[in-house]
Amino acid sequence: MDYKNVQPLADFDWSAIDNKAEKTNPAAEEQLTAAYEKTFNAFTEQQVIEGTIVAINDREAVVNIGFKSDGVIPASELRYNPDFKAGDKIEVYVESQEDSNGQLLLSHKKARILKSWERVNQAYESQEIITGYVKSRTKGGLIVTVFENIEAFLPGSQIDVKPIRDYDVYVDKTMEFKVVKINHEYKNVVVSHKALIEDEIEAQKAEIISHLEKGQVLEGVVKNITSYGVFVDLGGVDGLIHITDLSWGRINHPEEVVQLDQKINVVILDFDEAKRRIALGLKQLTPHPWDALDPNLKEGDHVKGKVVVIADYGAFVEVVPGVEGLIHVSEMSWSQHLRSAQDFLKVGDEIEAVVLTLDRETRKMSLGIKQLMPDPWLAIAEKYPVGSKHTATVRNFTNFGIFVELEEGVDGLIHISDLSWSKKIKHPAEFTKIGDKIDVVVLEVDAENRRLSLGHKQLEENPWDVYETIFGIGTVHQGTIANLNDKGATVVMPYDVEAFAPMRHLEKADKSKAHQGDTLDFKVIEFNKDSKKIVVSHTRTFQDNVEGGKESDEKKARATQKSVKKINETLEKTTLGDLDVLANLKADIEKESGNTAE
Repeated sequence: MDYKNVQPLADFDWSAIDNKAEKTNPAAEEQLTAAYEKTFNAFTEQQVIEGTIVAINDREAVVNIGFKSDGVIPASELRYNPDFKAGDKIEVYVESQEDSNGQLLLSHKKARILKSWERVNQAYESQEIITGYVKSRTKGGLIVTVFENIEAFLPGSQIDVKPIRDYDVYVDKTMEFKVVKINHEYKNVVVSHKALIEDEIEAQKAEIISHLEKGQVLEGVVKNITSYGVFVDLGGVDGLIHITDLSWGRINHPEEVVQLDQKINVVILDFDEAKRRIALGLKQLTPHPWDALDPNLKEGDHVKGKVVVIADYGAFVEVVPGVEGLIHVSEMSWSQHLRSAQDFLKVGDEIEAVVLTLDRETRKMSLGIKQLMPDPWLAIAEKYPVGSKHTATVRNFTNFGIFVELEEGVDGLIHISDLSWSKKIKHPAEFTKIGDKIDVVVLEVDAENRRLSLGHKQLEENPWDVYETIFGIGTVHQGTIANLNDKGATVVMPYDVEAFAPMRHLEKADKSKAHQGDTLDFKVIEFNKDSKKIVVSHTRTFQDNVEGGKESDEKKARATQKSVKKINETLEKTTLGDLDVLANLKADIEKESGNTAE
């Protein structure tokens, strides 16, 4: 009992009490009561205070807290410490100053729990390291007792920095923890042992990194191997060797160079002290292969190597381990049409190439393989002179023509206007298809710009020379209106020759206008062989009075014979595009000649 604030009764004014008086003096009674109450400690209910064990037995313990009566605590709340005895100080929780029997209600267990929660909260706020006892295993982790009576949960992921498979090995062990989470509503506490290890590792990392220098060589152990690199333990801190820093030569996987748990020397390439990242190198411990490259190697020399990488734009060839040259796809063939590197090479091919450029400072080399063969354009004029005829392969189409290949590396263009004399071709795909063979004649050679202008229709004479004898100005022929617009009509004349009739020349004898699909007589009023243009008129067929009457049968026969002779000379050398036209033209003319003879 604390007697510091108790007023001694000797100081009380006893003269104020008259024992002989029949009635007690009220003022003296109040003074005596107040003095008596001052002998007790002041406290409130639901408060933890310190008390003294007055007496203790197997059933209960009597505790004095300086109140007008002592409190009783069940002995079961003290069994955790069998050494408790009378006179010992303990903390108690005041549940009530008086129960129904006027007894002071105390609890040592609740006082311990409240104090423990205070310590848990303090440990969480200050990140204090606490000690706990691993009581048992549960789903997903362990149950840990901290501060004697608080049960906390230790998740399996928070036991160690490395995965733990057997939790049972930790049961019945005392370990150190950090409080990482508290749920006051449900009175749940989560602790972590891993956090201590991480803090220790971070401290080790900070210590190691603080002494690192770029270019420093350290010994480490291969801890993990991934597809992109190797993690090396430098004695408490990990560094990464990227796959490109393992070897001067190309490798497909780090396992080609190192193995797990292998001790290796590495060099510090870079490090970030804030992010605890360390970049390491292995290949940097050996001289760069470019430094050991044959000093006599120069442009124009032939080298042998192995194809290590293929891309659409080219192939990388390893000349010596760590030294690669690029063969661009344009240096694989003299051909000009687009192709990919896969058309010429594949990974693993052993090839010979010519050094095109060599830059030892930037460590770059370009190679070529087409240079191993003579350039076909050097003798292009002699091999493909203007007017010479050849057979080519169709390689590509454009709106304006066809690209063909005469031989590997020699391409030429047939313009769409040079495909046929008579047929109007809107797109080259109407005429042929890719991969087909086609006969051509060389029209123009531009060796400097590597261009060949080719023709197909030039393989035979211009049929318009024949048409000139048939569709002379003033001749009348039957035609069909194929298309009609505001300006006039396209008229299909005999032998599928197209002509144009202006709108004013489409008026019929009855003053009506001709319509699309009408088959009428048309008179040729204009013929231009150079521009392949024929202008006709239906109106003129009944308006004009032709002097001298109709042409004599004899004159027609002579014209017909002349046309047939012209066609016969042409048919032997006709082209794919005009063969049918001229053959049909000959047949029709011969038929007409027979009718005239009759």
